[in-house]
Amino acid sequence: MTAPVFVVDQMPDGPGFVLEGPEGRHAVSVKRLRAGEDVVLTDGRGRWTQGVVTAAEGKDRLVLTLESVREEPRPATRITVVQALPKGERGELAVETMTETGIDAIVPWQAGRCITQWKGDRGLKALAKWRGTAREAGKQSRRVRFPEVADAMTTKQVAAFLATADFAAVLHEDRGHDSEPLATVALPRTGEIVLVVGPEGGVSPDELAAFTAAGARTCRLGPTVLRTSTAGTAATALLLGRTGRWS
Repeated sequence: MTAPVFVVDQMPDGPGFVLEGPEGRHAVSVKRLRAGEDVVLTDGRGRWTQGVVTAAEGKDRLVLTLESVREEPRPATRITVVQALPKGERGELAVETMTETGIDAIVPWQAGRCITQWKGDRGLKALAKWRGTAREAGKQSRRVRFPEVADAMTTKQVAAFLATADFAAVLHEDRGHDSEPLATVALPRTGEIVLVVGPEGGVSPDELAAFTAAGARTCRLGPTVLRTSTAGTAATALLLGRTGRWS
């Protein structure tokens, strides 16, 4: 088992450090860490350090001795999923499992067939939940570079975003529309890969036309139909294997 990960706003600049607040409380009162155990501190943006617990004080103070700060490089091939808004808690489920799998960025998409609507305060709260889920799932999966969760985009904004990618694809299965298997479609050796995952009702013809006009391919995962909350995770795993990041 690798060392547990805790998040700090700013990386320590010396060998001695005290982890306090909610993260310290979780380390002492929930994880029950004690002297001699290993931990990892990260800012969630790739900078991290490993340390050893020298003492646990009270309910929320963990005294650490740290190694020098290191930085995990950005991957040569980055994978972003544009995720249509699922119903209920399926959005957080999608973010959680994609984060655990290794996604680099997630873009919430207000697709035309989405039942869920992110408007006003409700939208801000939902976005905060997605970002909080990415942070917690990043810690759970021992990542030191957490996925970025962007502001929600409209279809027009998604089309413009796809046009900037080195490879873009819409996951779409329709007997009336040609598609390529994501398992064998040609991929760039490096750069930005962006996948679009539609809502439960599917990507509309107008949306598909806008995305393909922006340069996106139309791809399928396999013979079965996946829910919107699981398709992004399955596609991410496939691409991580194909690009060598899981080698």
